[in-house]
Amino acid sequence: MEKDKLISTKVTFNMINDRINSRTMYSPAQLAYAGDAVYELLVRSYVINNHDINVNKMHRLTVKFVKANAQAYIVNKLKDELTEEELKIVKRGRNAKVTSSPKNVDFMDYRYATGFEALLGYLFLNNNIDRLMYIFDKIIKIIIERDDKNCE
Repeated sequence: MEKDKLISTKVTFNMINDRINSRTMYSPAQLAYAGDAVYELLVRSYVINNHDINVNKMHRLTVKFVKANAQAYIVNKLKDELTEEELKIVKRGRNAKVTSSPKNVDFMDYRYATGFEALLGYLFLNNNIDRLMYIFDKIIKIIIERDDKNCE
């Protein structure tokens, strides 16, 4: 991903985040709720900025990133990159009480995906945008690498 595109996204996030009340503690469900939206926006921005394709193909490409099993795969690959605090957030999200039953998704993948989203929500809500963008850059590399392996 080009550096200027990352900076543009970062500036947008900073403007949004400046308006959020500063709270020290969010529930895992709140973190995952925010992280889901943040991740969706990052992925869609990446797809739009890096792929000149029709909207239907954009949607299919976005789904490769946002489906639960992809998020579980990503968080597993990111483990060595995460700080102790970030790993705790992933575990809190993973262990959060689930109020809905996922359709066509392995239950453990769903739980890890919730942990992944909680991490992104945590970084965003705590205004750690540099770290969020660093991790998102790693996510792009993980998905591209996975797709390259699947094509072999």
